[in-house]
Amino acid sequence: MVQFNNPSLDLVFSALGDPTRRAMLATLRAGETSMGVLAEPHGITLAGAAKHIEVLTRAGLVTHRKVGRTRLCRLEPGALKSATEWIQWHEAFWHERMDSLEQALEEMQDD
Repeated sequence: MVQFNNPSLDLVFSALGDPTRRAMLATLRAGETSMGVLAEPHGITLAGAAKHIEVLTRAGLVTHRKVGRTRLCRLEPGALKSATEWIQWHEAFWHERMDSLEQALEEMQDD
């Protein structure tokens, strides 16, 4: 069932609202990656990347671990499930509404 008042869903959508974080998630699709690799294409410092990773971690989209001096990040796609369900519910709702509107308009034209 779709939850409309879900704090974790709020964190996911908030995290996805930033283009740098979305790009980091896209990079992580290839596998576990260092924070330096995630920072480089955006011209940000490791501290700046760490702030983005923290937001993604709080949302449950990323986990990270330290290996020596390197912090490795990994995508956790399970957190997207609630967001996907929410989007799909709304998509179905609006498709149904548009289909009803189309049917009503066709009936008006037939009269």
